Amino acid sequence: MPPSEAAESAQTRHDGVMANSAGMRDLGVYIHVPFCAVRCGYCDFNTYAPGEVEGATREGYVEAALQELALARGTMRGDARSVRTVFFGGGTPTMLDSAALIALLDGVRGTWGLSADAEVTTEANPDSVTRESLHALARAGFTRVSFGMQSAVPHVLATLDRTHNPANVERAVTWARDAGLKVSLDLIYGTPGESLADWRASLEAVIALEPDHVSAYALVIEPGTRMGAQLRRGEVAATDPDVQADMYELADTLLTQAGYSWYEVSNWAREPGDRCRHNLAYWRSQDWWGIGPGAHSYLGPHVVDGEEVAARRWWNVKHPRAYAARLAAGESPEADGEELSAEDLRLEEVMLRLRLRDGVPVESVEGRAEAVSRLIADELVDGAAALRGTLRLTRRGRLLADLVVRSLT
Repeated sequence: MPPSEAAESAQTRHDGVMANSAGMRDLGVYIHVPFCAVRCGYCDFNTYAPGEVEGATREGYVEAALQELALARGTMRGDARSVRTVFFGGGTPTMLDSAALIALLDGVRGTWGLSADAEVTTEANPDSVTRESLHALARAGFTRVSFGMQSAVPHVLATLDRTHNPANVERAVTWARDAGLKVSLDLIYGTPGESLADWRASLEAVIALEPDHVSAYALVIEPGTRMGAQLRRGEVAATDPDVQADMYELADTLLTQAGYSWYEVSNWAREPGDRCRHNLAYWRSQDWWGIGPGAHSYLGPHVVDGEEVAARRWWNVKHPRAYAARLAAGESPEADGEELSAEDLRLEEVMLRLRLRDGVPVESVEGRAEAVSRLIADELVDGAAALRGTLRLTRRGRLLADLVVRSLT
């Protein structure tokens, strides 16, 4: 077995042992910070620029999030387990000052406790941090920062409405590294007007910065966004899907040559230990609790006060004003939820785990032998791995991952 595969196998075994230690499932916590300085034209996330908050304040948000953590403590009574991953997403979490972020992390500690090896990540814009703020976060237990770089090409950043410039990224990465934080850089490809040469320049800039982790996502122009309206009016043109495929293959080639390995369709890590453990928990259907406006949560089958409880997913009200009002009134911020059957869980496992390099066991798609054979013939699934009992995407399969999932579910 090549050294890289041996390391990946060891990491997978380690994750499996940790997931089953003491007979309980891992728990991750996602904290959604819904504030942004501006709303980017392509963004359809649950975020709010200053003109959209309708009186909601950052201070009120922090108070409400701490109240929700207190509610969570009561809901999970008798379920004693510590948290292995915390992820602050948004929005732009670093719109909050470091003291507020630390207070929220302390709230997680007080609710569940943090495991000794906990991964604690915050997303950040390159121009929303300082040397001092990153050092403060590191001292408080943050271990990782994910910068929304998106591109290294000024005209692409302008199209995406990003507020930083390429120089901000290099400076922010240097500060984060000096603070002892692991660094991930997020990229978007397929922006209107972005050429393959532009994309290569962004990839080369990322590689030169030597981050621990890289994410690269194809831009999807959603109908309700400002860019969606521009597309409808003919002011911008969507990138041809074949060009986006070329961009993905270029990313995979250059990152692999630079020593990174893909572990999920859109994610590459320098070492197995550099993978985002929090996102791996999503893809492996492990439990997570979402805190904040619009945050989603998932708990698999579990026991509360000695009684078995079915798998359940739920989500909070979206607007930060409504969220804070619910909690100020002593009410749950939950908007709605659903119980998941065993078949729901099986289908989700296939959909999520197939995106991972580890793949899924062939028995997960029992009864789909004809579809599997066709996918192997079309070189979308690795035939040799299938013979060993695992369905694993080829590079071509990664480009068509959604099609493969539909074929198997």
